[in-house]
Amino acid sequence: MVKVACCWDDGVVNDIKLIELLRKYNGKATFNLNPGAMPEHTAVPRWKTMQDTCWSYNGFINGKVGISELKEIYGDFQVASHGWLHKGGSVPAEDFIKDAVDARKFLEDVFQRECLGYAWPGGDFTPQAARLLKEAGFLYGRTTAYTDNVGVTDSPLRLDSSCHFMDRLFCEKFKAAKEKNGIFYFWGHSYEMLDCAGLWNQFEQKLAMLAEDPEVQWIDVIDIVK
Repeated sequence: MVKVACCWDDGVVNDIKLIELLRKYNGKATFNLNPGAMPEHTAVPRWKTMQDTCWSYNGFINGKVGISELKEIYGDFQVASHGWLHKGGSVPAEDFIKDAVDARKFLEDVFQRECLGYAWPGGDFTPQAARLLKEAGFLYGRTTAYTDNVGVTDSPLRLDSSCHFMDRLFCEKFKAAKEKNGIFYFWGHSYEMLDCAGLWNQFEQKLAMLAEDPEVQWIDVIDIVK
């Protein structure tokens, strides 16, 4: 038996296609959102032109899911705070915890359920910030570091994952977790697959592999620490 969890950052438009695949293969996921950076309506992805000055990933401007569509798009999945405006643990303590809690309160209001998870923006973790999260009632904080023993930690506010979803050793790490009856936990950004059919097909093959394995049990990220 192996438990499988995944999460995805930033609330970008490619999440819509990702969710279609997760539903197709009965997968679970947690989406780490920055409500303060999300527009009212969902953006239209496009490739960068000479006139564009906004950030892009390899020239691809994915854009964000709109606030007005949050519940419709993410309603069947878990959501977690990724900060109101993606502020990491290195900013002043007061700014950091306000950013984390404002996102949580907003998401709890939209989805009408507790939102006790957190993902460190850019992996920007500090022990002081972790203490503040714990005092505010958060149950975990996902880092960008990796471990072979997911969940084996005395500090769930510093929760490491197994790998990035595009890790070339993805399948090997899954098999290693399975051999230990452990947890396989991967993460990423759906915009990293751009609008490239080949990248999406590669990821779908991974989901199909997990779906075909009778020993896989999907869980939510928060289940790792609960």
